[in-house]
Amino acid sequence: FAADYVTSFHERMAPHFDRPEEVPQPVLQSFGYMYLAADAAAADVLRSNHQVQASCGAGTRLLTPDEVAAEFPFYALDDVVLASHNPVNEGYFDGNTLFDTWRTLARRHGATFVQAEVVGLELDGPRVARVALADGRAVACGTFVNAAGPRADVVARMAGIEIPVEPRKRFTFIFDAAEPLDRDLPLTIDPSGVHVRTDGRYYLAGCPPDVDTPCAFDDLEMDPDVWEEKAWPAIAARIPAFERVKVVNEWAGHYAFNTLDQNAIVGRHPEITNFVFMNGFSGHGFQQSPAMGRGVAELIAYGEYRSLDLAPLGFERIAAGVPFTERAVI
Repeated sequence: FAADYVTSFHERMAPHFDRPEEVPQPVLQSFGYMYLAADAAAADVLRSNHQVQASCGAGTRLLTPDEVAAEFPFYALDDVVLASHNPVNEGYFDGNTLFDTWRTLARRHGATFVQAEVVGLELDGPRVARVALADGRAVACGTFVNAAGPRADVVARMAGIEIPVEPRKRFTFIFDAAEPLDRDLPLTIDPSGVHVRTDGRYYLAGCPPDVDTPCAFDDLEMDPDVWEEKAWPAIAARIPAFERVKVVNEWAGHYAFNTLDQNAIVGRHPEITNFVFMNGFSGHGFQQSPAMGRGVAELIAYGEYRSLDLAPLGFERIAAGVPFTERAVI
């Protein structure tokens, strides 16, 4: 998907720029992901996911520990019973370039960006009529889209709506290795909950804290114990070559975590009819953002989804308490 998306990105963006050299070039690194299962239950999830992926044409393959070792001899695999790896058109690309391009094109098509905090919503019957800003201004709206990320629940409550979305802290570390690997490291999802991958000349690792509870949406403080006590021990145990590493950068961020099913909430509220959700992506929002953006644009412009049916992700399941569970969240 990543390679196909970058190719289509160039094709779609080119007509909107005056000169070819103006078209942004998002960086793509393609080396796939590697999910590792350490017990029978986790292996069953990989098999089930593989069936769905294969039916959609993905190049995912299930590998035994011996097969993994033959291609990636740097892993320690004594506790692994099965792995899932996709080497075909999977990887990651430069999010900042994509976001900057979308913002530029939105402005060229007439969008206005206002930098201000939303502090209230004024309802007129079953509709959001105006948005109150902290600087005293008010913005009238035909459609209101809640795309507030970790603050999604705060914004929803302004309209009297409760959604099961809360900020949860996630930690990211960029590290250098004294003994770098002789090939790219797939995005490796370890059974411990730690993930690690190649990041240019360095490596990137991330994980949640052991006690994964909600936090304030403006709490970005690092916890030094997460690296020393969780991330690095898991990485070094899985990849012994990473016994000697040095952290060169680190940060904390948030997942907008949907506690019901870790899946997105997308679409209109059934009673406040111009209130549209784009919330609760639980860490995979960037992956899904092109499809979600198009889907919500279609819903607003045409009153229906046309490219993909996003109805299963609607608010109705939230109100009914019926999860549509995402089983591959890192």
